[in-house]
Amino acid sequence: MRRGLIHVLAWTLATGAAVTLSWWGVHTVMAGTAYDPPRALPITSGDATTQESKSLASSTARATPSSEPPPTPTPRATPSASASTQAPSPSPTASGRVKSYDTEGGRAVFDLGEASATLVSASPAAGWSMQVWKTETWIRVEFAQGADRVSVFCTWHDSAPRVDIGTY
Repeated sequence: MRRGLIHVLAWTLATGAAVTLSWWGVHTVMAGTAYDPPRALPITSGDATTQESKSLASSTARATPSSEPPPTPTPRATPSASASTQAPSPSPTASGRVKSYDTEGGRAVFDLGEASATLVSASPAAGWSMQVWKTETWIRVEFAQGADRVSVFCTWHDSAPRVDIGTY
């Protein structure tokens, strides 16, 4: 009986040491990767969805862009019933403005200039995934959960940057 307890105790200690060492190794490797939560943008003054581009901190990106557009239809305009999740279309200024677009699937933040735009950050809501596509004339952020899709589509090829939010 005593010999059995010693074997169980030795096995428990060895297993605990192995698990601790494995966790420490994985934690060390994964520190600072896309699995860390994104840092929040500071709110300095004014409207919570509009910030001057110079006052922003950098944030972590969660998805890698692809040069190929997705094999899905072009996003449609969001019905007016869901206007509470959609920010109004921005009016860019010469200095550029950072605008945030909250949707059911997550948040996309763009820096809108006179003739182009850049993606500042994008983060999916809980339970949603995200994918980003970029070209020289448009940026698309798609949030997905099962069969539900929400796209935030920023284009500037024929005019000043404009953002459309579509669900399908």
